[in-house]
Formats: sequence, structure tokens, C-alpha cells
Amino acid sequence: MERFLNRHKDDIVGTLSGFDRVLFRGSLRSLSYPKGVEIFLSTHHVLHKDFAAFAKGLSDQLTARAEKLAAKAGRPLIYLASAQESKEDRARELMEKDQITDGLICVLSCVEPCRTWEVCGNRETKQLDLRSRERKCLFLYFYFADREFGLMHVRLQTWIPFTMQVCVNGREYLARQMTRAGIGYEQHENCFPRIDDPGRAQKLMNRLETYPWAKFLNRFVSLVNPLMAGRSCHNQLKLKSYYWSIRQGEYATDVIFRDQACLSRLYPALLKHAIENFSSEDVLRFLGRRTNRRFNERAESSLKKRIEGARVKHYVEENSIKMYDKAGVVLRVETTINNPRRFRVYRTAMRKGEKVKAWLPMRKGIVDARRRVEVSRAANHRYLDALSVVGCEKPSYRVLDQVSQSVKVEGRHYRALRPISPEDALVCQAMMRGEHLVQGFRNQDLRKQLEPEKEAAPQTRKQAAGRITRLLRLWSAHGLIYRVAKTNYYRMTRKGQEVFATVLRFRQPDFAILAA
Repeated sequence: MERFLNRHKDDIVGTLSGFDRVLFRGSLRSLSYPKGVEIFLSTHHVLHKDFAAFAKGLSDQLTARAEKLAAKAGRPLIYLASAQESKEDRARELMEKDQITDGLICVLSCVEPCRTWEVCGNRETKQLDLRSRERKCLFLYFYFADREFGLMHVRLQTWIPFTMQVCVNGREYLARQMTRAGIGYEQHENCFPRIDDPGRAQKLMNRLETYPWAKFLNRFVSLVNPLMAGRSCHNQLKLKSYYWSIRQGEYATDVIFRDQACLSRLYPALLKHAIENFSSEDVLRFLGRRTNRRFNERAESSLKKRIEGARVKHYVEENSIKMYDKAGVVLRVETTINNPRRFRVYRTAMRKGEKVKAWLPMRKGIVDARRRVEVSRAANHRYLDALSVVGCEKPSYRVLDQVSQSVKVEGRHYRALRPISPEDALVCQAMMRGEHLVQGFRNQDLRKQLEPEKEAAPQTRKQAAGRITRLLRLWSAHGLIYRVAKTNYYRMTRKGQEVFATVLRFRQPDFAILAA
């Protein structure tokens, strides 16, 4: 990300990275599989034929608690005939109308699809069996004006297995923290076009990385679910506490520009570069995925124009990364992780009866929330680094003239570069590949891309390595790349980014692009 910020430092006033929208899912593991439900029913001496009546009695307790909470707070309980109606818009309207700043705003109920249990007859065994099926049941939405997270909601399924969801917004959390800290800001929806002290704001935002999520979420369990609240009820139903996982986590990096003119001048070029030049391999690299044969799923990109503006989005299986503008001055890059098991976390596990530490699939649980932040932040930074080649405002001839003359370094002469020629342009394209933008590239990386046919025999491979070494020295002499200290990796300099971006534009196959 530093490359992008350095390129546009005169137009950027600050950055902000942190959680945007986070959806937590609470599940009762003992009711999530058939044997567990069987044990639960047996414990309470419930026959399969009485399952529906028993489950309805529990559902009635949840509905009664919702009515009691609404009546105690003096807030409405509204039934929505259509599940498609925006519940957040309805709650926000009531919040603004009644000027609710703390506590319950409303309780909304509607019938929605769910995954639950049903008792069905088994023709082979002539007995009643429990089966997991898709059906519909009543859901309760509790909307709160929370002191820390502002407008948020709790969603409770009123039929077994009583799944819960809690949705919060990290930007709303930051707004309240900045108000308490006395930091001036301007808020537009869920972004901040102006922050007087971005450094302090970032420190406040970082608190969410170590936030006690379990304690926060369990507070709502005891409030809305009477089956879990109180020692007597807990012992009666013999239900363990909810297991909390992050069903969907959005982590956004906002780059705040000085004014709307600065971003509007640059944003079309960023969109064009992202949709035309980011290949599937680049998208995989952004999200830290392998690009070898072990990946056999789908990676794709899309560009959509909305009323608010245009956005480009890249998908890798269930996860994605996207870029869009907000409030005219905020450039947002956002990573959304729906399936964390696509990533790795270094943690303790049991192997052959012993505890060992290894890189294992990331878990959905909140225990791996910090690792989720690391992965998302790194993806956003890689994406912005890849966009750092965009935005060169110098005339093309001024950029290319810098390398069109021979140079002398440490008494040795190096020829002039011809970056638009097919030979040198091929080298440019190899160095600009997405996987090289972060870690850099080595001799063998360029060798495999430029002369793959020479890899078979040791003699030809050695000759190809020598030629690549001379190319690296040539491009280093012109100040386009540099060698990373104590490594065999090379990276592009700022001058190199300008030259490579210009070359890429000139080598477009459609001449109309040059005239645009």
C-alpha cells in the first residue's frame, strides 16, 4: 500500500483500515446433528411423535420474551408480511423518528427459510426418524441502538436449533469512539470523508482486533433467549452455550483524498486497469491463494455501474475483494471472507496424541478473528500496491526518454533500453506479473517465464540464467529495479513503475486505446 500512497501523496490526506460489516453466527452444537437432538429429546423424555408440540412450546417462550421486551421498553413489535422488505430501513426510520439513542428500537418478525429438524416416517424401519430439512419458520429481529456499535441487530430463529445472528458495523463503532475521544470527523453512511486525526482514529479502530467478542455476544443471548437465560432454565434444557463464528466478515481499507476532483480524476483509470489488466492469477495472489494446479476452482472479475458509482469485484470461490468509491473522496478496497478455511493459521493441534503447532485451515470461530484481520489487511494492501502503477501524469515521451540513452555505472557502460520493442516489452510484462508486485521476482522466476523451453537441460538452463542475470543488471543500471538486501529478489522502483505502466499502455492491442 505504501507504493500507492507515495505515488499519490499530494492528493491523499489519510487512510483507515478496519472491520466494516461483520455478521456473527451463534449455533448450539448439541442441536446441530441428529444424535445430539436425539439425546436432547431423550433427556427431556420427549417421544418423536410429540416433537412438534414440544418444539412449539419452546418457540412460544421465545415469542413471549420478545413481546415482553418490546412492552417493557415501550417499543413496537411489528410483523412483516414479506421477508424481502428492508428491515434495517424500517428500524432506521423508527430510530430517527423517535430519536432513540440507546436501547431497543423495535422488534420485527417475519417468516423466512431456515434449516431445522422434522420428524418423518421411515418406511423401511416402520419408525419415526429425525431429519434435517429446509423449511420456513418465524424469525425475530431485535434492533438496538448500542452504546458502542450504534444501529445493530440480533436475529433469532424460533424453531430448533434456535440459531442466532448478530450483525455489527465497525465504522459505527469508530464514530462513537472518535466522539468520546474528541476527534473531529464527518460521516457519510459507513465511511468518513474527513477525519481530523487519522492516526488516532486508526488506533481506536485497531481495538476491534482484540475485542472481547464472546462476552459482547453472550450478553444478547441472555437478553433475547429465555431458554438460555438463568441457571434454572439452563439446567432444565441442558443446553450448552452458543458457539460463535464469523459467518461473513468485511475488512475495508479507505484511502481519503483531499477533494472530489483528485479522486474523480484518478478513479476511472484505476477501474480500467483493474478490469483489463488483473488476471485470474493476480486475483489469486491478492487473496493469498496458490496459482499452481492444486487450484481447480473458479476466479473471476466483474465491473458494475450503480447509482452511487462504479465498482469492480474479484471473486475467488466464496471469498472476494472489491474496489469502489464513496462520498466522492473515499477510495475503498474491501476484502470479504465467507469461507475462512481457504486460508491458513499457525495454531496448536493434536497429532498422534501430541500437541504440535502447524499451519492449519483457519477456523470460522471468533478465536481466529485476529488472523482473519491479518489476511484481509494483507489482501487490501497487495491490491493497492498493484494499482500503484496507475496515475502517471507525465507525457509518455518524458517517461521513456529517461531510459532511451546509454548509462555508465561504476565504470561500465550499459545500452539504452527500448521498452516498447517486442523484446524489452516482454521483459516488462514478466516483471509486472501480479505475483511479483509484493515479494518481488528472482532470476529463476523470469527464466521460467521468458525461456521455459530451456529448463529441461542443465546446460541450457545455465545459459538462460546468465542471460537473465545480464538483463537484471541492465534494468538495475537504469534505476527501474533494485535488489532487496540479503536476498535474491528484485523489486520495481517508482521510476520503474512509471516506465512499466507507460509500456503497458503502448502495448495494448487496440490502437483506439492510445487515442482515448
